[in-house]
Amino acid sequence: MKIWIDADGCPVVDLTIRLSKGYEVFLVCDTAHQFNREGATTITIGQGADAVDFAIVNRMAPGDIVVTQDYGLAALALARNGRAVDQNGRIFTNENIDFLLHTRHVGQEIRRAGGRTKGPKKRTRQEDVAFEQAFKRLLAETTARS
Repeated sequence: MKIWIDADGCPVVDLTIRLSKGYEVFLVCDTAHQFNREGATTITIGQGADAVDFAIVNRMAPGDIVVTQDYGLAALALARNGRAVDQNGRIFTNENIDFLLHTRHVGQEIRRAGGRTKGPKKRTRQEDVAFEQAFKRLLAETTARS
């Protein structure tokens, strides 16, 4: 099992690496971002719409875990029989991904029509705790399956 981090704009890179001791961890980012962290291998991809997402999906294997806030990437990871979690500890599942993709689509339609949607709130310690708990649970579940 490998851990794939959609590292562009991910606030839990260091926390994920710390929690992933004993696993192979990959930070995947585009050329606009540079990451070098001990305990992880960095893969830099050329810029382009969804380039990082496709790079992760094309490299991951069933049972791998993807850390991402991107619903589209999470859906692709699930389709490849992987697991996915966001930076706030939401575990993506086949049961919730369709609804999340729909809400993303509605938000895009609102913005295209000139409307505004809320941006992200300031990150809290509680979100880090929720991520840590969810990520540890995913590690345990995924390890038990192998």
